[in-house]
Amino acid sequence: MTGDYTMRLALTLLAAASLLSPCAHAALPLERSVAQAYPQLEALFHKLVKERDGITMDGQAALKSKDRFLPGKIATGLADLLVHVQSVNPADPRLPGMLRDYADLADLTIGMDNETWGIYYYIGALHRLKEAGLLGRAVRPATLARLRDRLDWRTFVTQPGFELVNLPTNYYGVAFSIARLRMLMGWEDAGASAVLLDRMLKHYAAYSGEYGFSDETDGQGRFDRYSILLAAEICERFIETGMTVTPELKALLRKSADVALNSATADGTGFTMGRSLGPYGETAMLEILSTAAYLGVLSPEEKEYAYAYSARIAERYMTFWYDSGIGSVDLWNKGRRTDAYRGKHRILGENFSLLHQLIATNELWNRAEMKGVTPRQDLAAWFERTRPKFSLTRFARGEYDRALAIWRDKGHVFSLSLINGGQGQHANSPYYPLPFAHNVVAGVADSGHAHPQLLPKFTLADGSELIATAFMKDIRSSARGAGHVVTYRQDELTRLGKNLPQKDGRIRVETEYALQSGAITRTDRYIPTAPLDVSQVSLEFASFSTGATVDGNTVRFKNGAVRAFEVSSLASCAVQPAGDNPAYRAPYGSMHSVVRCSSGAFSLREPLVVSWTIRYQ
Repeated sequence: MTGDYTMRLALTLLAAASLLSPCAHAALPLERSVAQAYPQLEALFHKLVKERDGITMDGQAALKSKDRFLPGKIATGLADLLVHVQSVNPADPRLPGMLRDYADLADLTIGMDNETWGIYYYIGALHRLKEAGLLGRAVRPATLARLRDRLDWRTFVTQPGFELVNLPTNYYGVAFSIARLRMLMGWEDAGASAVLLDRMLKHYAAYSGEYGFSDETDGQGRFDRYSILLAAEICERFIETGMTVTPELKALLRKSADVALNSATADGTGFTMGRSLGPYGETAMLEILSTAAYLGVLSPEEKEYAYAYSARIAERYMTFWYDSGIGSVDLWNKGRRTDAYRGKHRILGENFSLLHQLIATNELWNRAEMKGVTPRQDLAAWFERTRPKFSLTRFARGEYDRALAIWRDKGHVFSLSLINGGQGQHANSPYYPLPFAHNVVAGVADSGHAHPQLLPKFTLADGSELIATAFMKDIRSSARGAGHVVTYRQDELTRLGKNLPQKDGRIRVETEYALQSGAITRTDRYIPTAPLDVSQVSLEFASFSTGATVDGNTVRFKNGAVRAFEVSSLASCAVQPAGDNPAYRAPYGSMHSVVRCSSGAFSLREPLVVSWTIRYQ
């Protein structure tokens, strides 16, 4: 299967076409792109059987990665392959040997750490094998008995209190799914899954507030792609375990689908804000839209175009994210950068989890009566015609506001994400209040605050470093001519250097984003509460454009989407190549130019207005 000439030729032609333009060719039906997952799974299967615990991938000792979900990911990915092989030909002569090899790998990994999501993946694999009539041959009785003990939600939920053990609230969904699958396996009754379902829905309501999008923290105000995905994920758990999705969940899913469609692009790229992006920013779109289509949440027209977008995402995975040279998805090479959570040591598990997402969402599209359908080719025109040019989705409102403004212009989709709060991520640029757009403005995973993308940084005489990130209030939007304006204020800046954002009230700021066709302008009015000695104000912009020339505080670019970057109120600007510096790598590739602007020491006594404009084509 892995040496199939036709498949290799198709991949070669698709890759060549994608270099010309992401939409230069007719998209394949979703099912045909996802069919390429099975040769990849089979190659990984053979590699595991041959190399066992000595397996290496792109220089990584893949089974010694300390990936606490890996046994479950292996089990679910290879179960997808076994079920597929049987469905194509129950008499396939390879199947008996593959089942024996699966059993050997289950024995090999039974002693490895396997937690939370890994437990869910593993028990889901066992349930699929059972439903396909393969379980008895795929897992030996003694191993299955050990798995029954180990694949348990009680390993991370207290008893009798049903409290999560040092985990975010979304793990109630993981625990519920495991309990429900244990019930379907005949390993326990329905009592625990009912309690966990109640806890999951109550916690979702508590931390999603009036707007229906889940806070990633216990109310500290951090949102990202997972906040939008979670409603779909809960619905998936209902579908997977044979439960009826409630009208309330469908209403939440509709909100997520609106954000997904408003954020979608015709080239198959996905969410651009928050951490753990790369292909996961795209498969999140797949999960939301396939679930919405299956549950009848989309209109017939939306369903057709959501399917066309999904087909682009799957095709992009096969032609951009998958690297046949290393036999793996690639989140780490070619100038790409991901966060430590998805570090290269997890290379094997990332293949299995992403391929499983592609296969599972394709199955939902098939069940939504889109199996083998040729995608609509006017996707870009449909987005232009039907999606709002500007939208503001609120996530939270109260002491601090959180929202996502989306601006569609010249084929770009800008996600102005006002989502930053809580521990751990507040100083990293994927959470900054910036207008992220593919190949225009990007964050850098685990960036820290040494090079704060597009946010003026105040270095005070006492050594404090302040930027405006986390304490947003009074978010408003209004039309201005053919464009829109978004405004908000912060009564404190963030003092950097701690895991939690620290309030520093010595400077407050009023911010305006002006969104006009071909130009985005951010204007900050910094107001000191008392005279303040400042050592430096600095500003950086890491850009994908090249061929820069500098004229005062205006930088013009010869090549790329960004044509000019203009700054006011800082003393000077300079530009240099980003080179191979990992500080300037987006999830999908390197930035090319770094603009640095700064002013020297001064006493801040009156309001200081700092403004920048990005002009793009």
